[in-house]
Amino acid sequence: MNYQVKAIGVIHSPFTQQTGTPIQSARSEALGEVEVFPQFAEELEGVEDFSHLFLFYLFDRVPDEIPLKNKPFLDDTEHGIFATRYPVRPNKLGFSVVRLLKREGNRLTVQGVDMLDGTPLLDIKPYFPDFDVFASTRHGWYEKRAYK
Repeated sequence: MNYQVKAIGVIHSPFTQQTGTPIQSARSEALGEVEVFPQFAEELEGVEDFSHLFLFYLFDRVPDEIPLKNKPFLDDTEHGIFATRYPVRPNKLGFSVVRLLKREGNRLTVQGVDMLDGTPLLDIKPYFPDFDVFASTRHGWYEKRAYK
């Protein structure tokens, strides 16, 4: 089964190559700008009332060959690709939670970017602590990771 998605905007960040790009948005203080294409600008109405947003985007510069396993940034052991957050994935889908600092028309200034400059934006959803925070009890390989 195939589905098509289209970009609704582009994410601007200070990062132009993978080296030096933060590994997760929670580990980033970097500022960026989310530019929503004009035809989708009206859909931003009310977004400025939220402190954090989920950004869904395309890993558009990763290789097409998908490994079955990967050694994550914080460990020395390979794990199945779906047990990691490695960007080379079957559907090249990425997401980050960023802090919304301000909205100006179709542009959002955000903090916590961990994606490359020019990354295609696929969707935006507000962060709700009542729905998006879970008490986790198992953390897989991350509990025993090599690098803390």
